[in-house]
Amino acid sequence: MFQIPTFDEVRSSILRDTKSLDPTADISNDSDHFVHASRLASVAVGQYAHQAWIARQIFPDTADSEYLERHANLRGIRRRNPTAAAGYASGEGALADALIEAGIQIKQGERFFMTTEQAVVQSDGRYRVAVKAVEEGLGGNVSDGPAQFMTAPAGVPSECVINAEGGTDAESDGSLLTRLLARIRRPAAGGNKYDFQDWALEVDGVTSAYVYPLRRGLGTVDVVITSGNKLPTPETIKACQDYIDSVRPVTAKNVLVMAPKAVEVDVAVDVLMPGIDDVQTPVERAISEYFDMMLPGEDLVKSQIEAAVSAVSGVKDRILYEPLRNMSADNENDDVIWFRLGDVVINSMG
Repeated sequence: MFQIPTFDEVRSSILRDTKSLDPTADISNDSDHFVHASRLASVAVGQYAHQAWIARQIFPDTADSEYLERHANLRGIRRRNPTAAAGYASGEGALADALIEAGIQIKQGERFFMTTEQAVVQSDGRYRVAVKAVEEGLGGNVSDGPAQFMTAPAGVPSECVINAEGGTDAESDGSLLTRLLARIRRPAAGGNKYDFQDWALEVDGVTSAYVYPLRRGLGTVDVVITSGNKLPTPETIKACQDYIDSVRPVTAKNVLVMAPKAVEVDVAVDVLMPGIDDVQTPVERAISEYFDMMLPGEDLVKSQIEAAVSAVSGVKDRILYEPLRNMSADNENDDVIWFRLGDVVINSMG
């Protein structure tokens, strides 16, 4: 393997050649020959660096973003665009039958949302109106975020609460490279399980896809998608359904793209952590990481939650009160259950 010489090595080689051609030449550090050799060495090292950069662009796993996209485009793969989160704004204390128009801006922290549909306040003063983030990206995903109408509708208080999900950032280089390598190593095979997964992941807003062939009978394929480890928006589900319908083989008579059914699981645990005042933060982080790793359709195992808590540095003992038992993702409906973390209660023992 060729080793790229360093600046000092190149300059020494030039000075050595100079001395060989003219034994009387002065090549000391303050000589003209030394300055000239330094200039030439700088140019040579720059050329070596440029050639090394060119060589890295030849292979997708070492290519820069621009050239990685070119490698992907040759295989019919493009980088996924960011998508905007969508959900609803809700509140209470409004006048019955007050009208909330579409197109009203709502400020939540540093984010802005826009109402996308009309809504009428119920007789008890409560309301719920569809909203969508003004800017695309993960930052639009909000859970029970306090917000304010920029211009409150007549009879509606300015304060409200926003819940929105489905927002995603532009696809990262790592994700794009993973899809490209999968296409290279596992070429399309006429509509097998992995083809459906690849097709789903080509749609903006889809960050994970899980395929269940024959789940509803012969000729059926179910594709469950998520967006940034959260539920996708209806727009993302429809876009994914339309795209797969346009590329699927005719033998797949019934393809259904859907979101998993999120089921929240409350966790209550007592922990013994001698000498540690803050037991809440590290234990809750460990529990949250366990649930973040759970896939749609995966059973919840109580002992795995206990193991996650026990693995926290400083934990000497623990008693898990909730959940009481293992929970199965199987159900009588066609839903694919996705266990998510609900309320967490952590108490210190002793």
